[in-house]
Amino acid sequence: MTAGSTRPLRVAMIGYGFMGATHSVGWRQAPRMFDLPAAVEMAVIVGRNADAVAAAGAKWGWAESATDWREVIARDDIDIVDIVTPGDSHAEIAIAALDAGKHVLVEKPLANTVEEAEAMTDAASRAAERGVRSMVGFTYRRVPAVTFLRDLIAEGVVGTVQQVRAAYRQDWLVDPAMPLAWRLQKEHAGSGALGDIGAHIIDMTQFVTGQTVDAVSGTTDTIVKERPLLGSGSGLAGTAGEGFGEVTVDDVALFTGRLSDGALVSFEATRFATGRKNALTIEVSGDKGALAFDLEDLNSLQFYDRTTPGDRQGFTKILVTEAQHPYVGAWWPAGHMLGYEHGFSHQVVDLVTAIAEGTDPHPTFAEGLSVQRVLDAVERSSENDSAWIRTAAGVPASV
Repeated sequence: MTAGSTRPLRVAMIGYGFMGATHSVGWRQAPRMFDLPAAVEMAVIVGRNADAVAAAGAKWGWAESATDWREVIARDDIDIVDIVTPGDSHAEIAIAALDAGKHVLVEKPLANTVEEAEAMTDAASRAAERGVRSMVGFTYRRVPAVTFLRDLIAEGVVGTVQQVRAAYRQDWLVDPAMPLAWRLQKEHAGSGALGDIGAHIIDMTQFVTGQTVDAVSGTTDTIVKERPLLGSGSGLAGTAGEGFGEVTVDDVALFTGRLSDGALVSFEATRFATGRKNALTIEVSGDKGALAFDLEDLNSLQFYDRTTPGDRQGFTKILVTEAQHPYVGAWWPAGHMLGYEHGFSHQVVDLVTAIAEGTDPHPTFAEGLSVQRVLDAVERSSENDSAWIRTAAGVPASV
């Protein structure tokens, strides 16, 4: 479907794991809670295991299931292809879908390598000339508090950004008995904590500041170097089989970045922060004030206003649940909290709106490529005694 068309947008989702569940919730809920400019139909879900993908489709509300993504992309009745597979297949599927005239949503990170990301961005640019849209799923941008944080910085409430601290800490790999899932294999995941969760804090930093990360110095480490081979099950919850395999990605990445306006950023991405389940935090400090966000308290911001009298200064809590806050008005009365899953509905809203209006949704593939170049620079820095590496990020974050 192109801009101006009135028939429903029919969606095919490739993949059905953890991200398949979250994206399915988004596709199902967005048309029910928001007045979308086009109707949406969950047409087909695709996976290699016929029985498993059929069960997932029935559970999440897809009209049908299939096992061959190439056949699905070739269908005339599919308008949007949503890619939630491991990173090693993003480029092949996305480029094929764009070339076939399908709008594309792909989970972050955009790809496993800069070269793949560049090829995807080139394909997206060619497709855009024909009215075909593409977007990367950096969903934390669409947490209302994060979008509001971005808006406040753009309004100048913190003044000139002087320093940023961003961290994403989890602990699901602390147990050495955790099996060797695909996320721990470079050929499938590209990198470990760096690409999986580090990509989020890079994108969030660029998004909320409106700047790019232009240089980095960092190091990565693999703490548990061998793990039990995966037996039954898959993803994060699979059981151990027989024997051990090598972990070929990082477990932790620590790096410093220099923003395009000169401010320094400290980044931490780890899956070995014992006791931290999903602790994404960002704090932006400026000459007039500071703003802080914590995903484990995702309905609020902390704000410090340095312009108030000294005897009244201190961080104050802003509850981001008012109807005038980003996205919130479509949901519940003030004070009734939103959760992790709501960002995926907001993602659908922004994508469908852009398609209907004939505009490019954000983050674009070019913005995804920008993050990919930062990830690559961190890896190269780690391999060269933490030397400072220019990122060639090149694309200002959308504001």
